[in-house]
Amino acid sequence: MTLLDTESILLLIGILLLTTVLAGSLSSRFGLPALIGFLGLGMLAGVEGPGGIFFSDFSVAQSVGTASLIFILFSGGLDTAWQDVRRVAAPALMLATFGVFISAGIVAGSAILLIGSSPLEAALLGAIIASTDAAAVFAILRSTGLDLHGDVPALIEVESGSNDPMAIFLVGAVLLFIAAPDASPLALVPEFAVQMVMGAVVGISVGYAMPWLLKRGGYRQGGLAFVISIATALIAFGLAQILSGNGFLSAYLAGLVAGNQSYAAKRTVSTFQDGMAWLAQVAMFLTLGLLVTPSELGPVILPGVVMTVVLMFVARPISVFLCLAPFRRFGWRSKLFVSWAGLRGAVPIVLATFPIVAGVPGAFAIFNIVFFVVLLSSVIQGPTIKWVARKLQIAAHDERVAEREGRAAIAVAPAQQQQAEPFP
Repeated sequence: MTLLDTESILLLIGILLLTTVLAGSLSSRFGLPALIGFLGLGMLAGVEGPGGIFFSDFSVAQSVGTASLIFILFSGGLDTAWQDVRRVAAPALMLATFGVFISAGIVAGSAILLIGSSPLEAALLGAIIASTDAAAVFAILRSTGLDLHGDVPALIEVESGSNDPMAIFLVGAVLLFIAAPDASPLALVPEFAVQMVMGAVVGISVGYAMPWLLKRGGYRQGGLAFVISIATALIAFGLAQILSGNGFLSAYLAGLVAGNQSYAAKRTVSTFQDGMAWLAQVAMFLTLGLLVTPSELGPVILPGVVMTVVLMFVARPISVFLCLAPFRRFGWRSKLFVSWAGLRGAVPIVLATFPIVAGVPGAFAIFNIVFFVVLLSSVIQGPTIKWVARKLQIAAHDERVAEREGRAAIAVAPAQQQQAEPFP
């Protein structure tokens, strides 16, 4: 490759990144998630678009997606307050494990009955689209300025940041059964436990190590602190994977632990990692958009619509209501909103590359269905998040909520006043 070719490639990458950001900003102005703009530009730049770029390397796309998710989850952990996690740890863990499993089962059963998928293909489809997407949820909740009361926003964010490991495990389990039909499901239980425990241990350890290193080394601000934060995210993921843990859980917990420690460069590192997360989103969605051939989406429109309806109106609500049933503080309005806020994004598309890389028959059709489901889910759920919150009266600035809280405050005030009065 000549120097001119290298220069042209670098110029093209720069133009694509900048144009992708502009496309994401444009889509946000129309009330759509930025990922729509990112994916749309990737499709326009692809082989059937004006850009004419031919890209069909699913292994590279999978690697780009994995690297991007590391920084998205790490940044999400950095920006999550520990007190929020502590309040919603139990319900979030239920949604991140049993909720994903229930959603996957309902989607799989529906795929068999409604679109004629084989049991293993249906199980694969259900596992891939069962988890919510951290990047999409973080972006929507933090860009819309939606002010939700109670523990609902914390629950949604913690769930989306911690449910990817379960989905990845389920996809790996189905791929194992496809490759070895005689494998025992019970043999996977210890493996899942090891993945979760080792991922948690490594993530927490690395998360404590980053602030300690920044303090001991005197890296108060500037480039070296940024380099250490990048190294922390990569080490958390890589070390957990090598030790048979879940690297994505480790990356999220490393960010969570580090973000709740005190060190001089905390603000600048958090800002830098937020930029890294956005760059990761742009690169990931652009790469995934390049993979899509629009002419191949036609045959999957009907099954894609069916699976989207099942996911949004059946699988997700049932899993949320079942998992949150023991937690009385979440009323039916909050549960409905949590159900609607379960956006799908890049994670299912990245997971959909796994069967293709593994050479599973029918994997390309699954990829196209997943892409269509993500696209439709984003277009429908993303722009209506704020509207749904107001209709369900869970937005903190909603007049009826304020009135109800005001009445409660008036009722409590006399008792507080009585307690505050000094003894004569």
